[in-house]
Amino acid sequence: MIVVTRLNGAAFGLNPDLIQRVECAPDTVVTLVDGTKYVIAQTLDDLVDRITEHKARVLARAQEIVAPEPTHDGGPQLVLHDGGGDEPPPSPPVPLRPRSR
Repeated sequence: MIVVTRLNGAAFGLNPDLIQRVECAPDTVVTLVDGTKYVIAQTLDDLVDRITEHKARVLARAQEIVAPEPTHDGGPQLVLHDGGGDEPPPSPPVPLRPRSR
C-alpha cells in the first residue's frame, strides 16, 4: 500500500497494483481497474515516486528471502540471506510491515 491524501486532507492507503490510470486535469485523478476514482493532493510525479519506492521495497524484501524451511511445528519459516557463503542458522520470522518514516 501507498499512502495518499484526498483534497480535504484525509490520508488513505491505496493498492498501486489496482491503478489503471492517473490523470492531471488540473487535480490528480486516480482511476482503479474497477472504475473507482479518487482525487488526490499528490502530483503525478509524486505518485509515481511513491509507487516506484513501494515496488523497490517489495523487490528488496523478496531478495532477502532465500527459501522456506520447516519449523518445529511443521509450518514454513522464512530464512534471510546474509550474503555469506555458509548457510546461516535459521532466523526467527520477520514481520512484513513497512518502516515508519
